[in-house]
Amino acid sequence: MLKIGEFSKLCQMTVKALRFYEKEGLLIPASVDEWTGYRFYTTDQLRRAAKIKSYRQLDLSIEEIKAIFKGNNARKILEEKALQLQVQQKEIDVRLSIIKHILEKTTMKYQVTVKNIPEQIVYIAEKRLAKYSDMMHVIPAIGEEFKKLNPNLKCAEPPYEFCEYPDGEYRENNVLIRHVEAVTDFGQESENIKFKKLPAVKVLSIFHKGAYDQIGEAYAFIMKYAEENGYKIAGFSRECYIDGIWNKDSVDDWLTEIQLPIE
Repeated sequence: MLKIGEFSKLCQMTVKALRFYEKEGLLIPASVDEWTGYRFYTTDQLRRAAKIKSYRQLDLSIEEIKAIFKGNNARKILEEKALQLQVQQKEIDVRLSIIKHILEKTTMKYQVTVKNIPEQIVYIAEKRLAKYSDMMHVIPAIGEEFKKLNPNLKCAEPPYEFCEYPDGEYRENNVLIRHVEAVTDFGQESENIKFKKLPAVKVLSIFHKGAYDQIGEAYAFIMKYAEENGYKIAGFSRECYIDGIWNKDSVDDWLTEIQLPIE
């Protein structure tokens, strides 16, 4: 039998971690001295400790590890984790790109990337705006309407939210805006809020930094890129508002991702 300190050295886990896993029911000591409270482990338990450590290094949650030990399909759990990590990696790549720009303190150069957006359940709301700039006030109002209608329905993780402009031409006034946000399930609909399953799509992605009245330059760049590289446009462009009036004092710091669906 091994004391907890000896077992800790052999399995390369801290005593604190071993006590935590004991509390969670993942790694119970083989015996506990009723007088001293000392924990004792067997060498056979080193294998289980190694599995726990390996799964934690793969970012599996305690609940996921418990499920595996209870006999659930480990392969399925690991495949789901792999998909989650792939999504996180894409999000990390975006953040790193933004951080790099901030550190360089230079004007953002347009860099087009290709993204695969998975199939998602979304809610959709359409509004007519007096002018394009009213969008920043209307979108929060749509969000509040959705929450009031579906208080227990959660937005998807990672979040995905964008706006489309279905008008067949550019408008300065009477602009139709279509706001779309991914959620975890279908919910209660209203005259303004509708749900649908959005199919998976491949998009060209570009970031525009600065005021919205200068976003035309970014659109010109991405449209030319699509044409020169043989991409066929497969839907309305999507504007994802990352930074804006709600969290930035200067319009120079506003950040918008333009996504162009392609075939």
